[in-house]
Amino acid sequence: METAIIVPARLQSTRFPQKLLHEIAGTPVIIHTARRIKEQAPELPLFFAVDHVDLEKALQADGFETVMTDPDLQSGTDRIAQANAEIEADRIINVQGDEPMVLGEQIMQLKDLIEREGIDLATLAHRFEKAEDFYNPNQVKVVMGNNEEALYFSRSPMPYHRDNSGEIDDEWLKNNSAYRHLGLYAYTSSFLEKFPKLPASKLEQIEKLEQLRALENGFRIAVGITHQPSIGIDTAEDAANFEKLLTNP
Repeated sequence: METAIIVPARLQSTRFPQKLLHEIAGTPVIIHTARRIKEQAPELPLFFAVDHVDLEKALQADGFETVMTDPDLQSGTDRIAQANAEIEADRIINVQGDEPMVLGEQIMQLKDLIEREGIDLATLAHRFEKAEDFYNPNQVKVVMGNNEEALYFSRSPMPYHRDNSGEIDDEWLKNNSAYRHLGLYAYTSSFLEKFPKLPASKLEQIEKLEQLRALENGFRIAVGITHQPSIGIDTAEDAANFEKLLTNP
């Protein structure tokens, strides 16, 4: 199998317990996401790497394929790696289970990026428009080189605007390049075989960003720019906003 989509699905969530089974308009979040992916990228095989029988039952009842993974795995990447040992795809696109508004063009953009020669993993970024988002540590920033590959990811605002005492506003963001990292990835199978075996790196432990382990170990990360921001469900408030979007498109 050349390229497949694998969605890591973990039942427990620190900020929003059992988020993926939370019903929005009568349907669990994970099913909203599954149906969206199938609609937007029907040409790609789709699998769900689950850690609990309740997720397995919900997905299989709606016709989706699942692979059961160890519930004690530390990250979504670990879960995908374990699932792909069974699926055996050459390249894997990772869509998060709480991303019910993912677009087909974003999935295909990741597919194109991961097929570039020498690239180990790929991800997407979206231009910041509001200064309050740029300064929010929960919105991860990424800077890229001229080769469209990641130089660094951080929770801190970057690039730093030295000539304005480091302070920026919405107007500055309109005229300069500052990018928010979106949690969509693609990997080669060889990367997935190697990455989980590497110890957590120093920068990863400081920033709490797993992708820094890849950079610190010399892996190449291609970054594509998307003009559509990602809409994820991290909190009960996000779920309520998504429900409003469904009822008032």
